[in-house]
Amino acid sequence: MVKKPESQARLFRALADPTRLEIVKLLSRQRSPDALCVYMLARAVDVSQSAVSQHLRILKSVGLVSGERRGYHVHYSLDKKASSQCRDLVASLFSGTAPGETEPTKRKRISTRHSRPKTQ
Repeated sequence: MVKKPESQARLFRALADPTRLEIVKLLSRQRSPDALCVYMLARAVDVSQSAVSQHLRILKSVGLVSGERRGYHVHYSLDKKASSQCRDLVASLFSGTAPGETEPTKRKRISTRHSRPKTQ
């Protein structure tokens, strides 16, 4: 699981681009072995094949996407384990739990009260 805040931020930066997000959505709808090649992804998201390749490179660098050569083409699919871990990470951000845990993590509470300087 992505535990370091820097790695988590890289993951969210990779998903912050609308085209990459659409690619992830398309790949998440595919069933194995129905992976998609760059040509099909480019047609589906209406961008050039080279742009799709660059987006896939970024998604692969954070571990969300993997490619498999099938003859002349490389077919891409969503890494199911990584996508599950990503889902857990997002859920943990809003639930107060650490990724993979069910109980809230005990952390130091930060006071929201502002102290005023004492007047003399």
